[in-house]
Amino acid sequence: MATIKGTKKQARKRHRQSLERRMRNKSVRTRVRRQMRMMRVAIDEGDAKKVREILPETMSIIDVGWRRGVLHRNTASRYKSRMARQAEALLKSQDA
Repeated sequence: MATIKGTKKQARKRHRQSLERRMRNKSVRTRVRRQMRMMRVAIDEGDAKKVREILPETMSIIDVGWRRGVLHRNTASRYKSRMARQAEALLKSQDA
């Protein structure tokens, strides 16, 4: 990070903080998306055992995204609702 002559000390600090937050948010967002992708793949493949195994973990990771402020509360709820509905449909069809 190049310092610009004449910039305020507080401005440099805020910029530094924003870069740290950006890295943290990016890692959380990536983790949420990766887990949701794994869940969608398991649902698409019709692998009921794998879906049962990773559904609680997926819900937990989405909640982490919400708690860390990366996802809005309603967005996290929407993701969880869709995942649960799709998983439930798959599990019901497997049981029948």
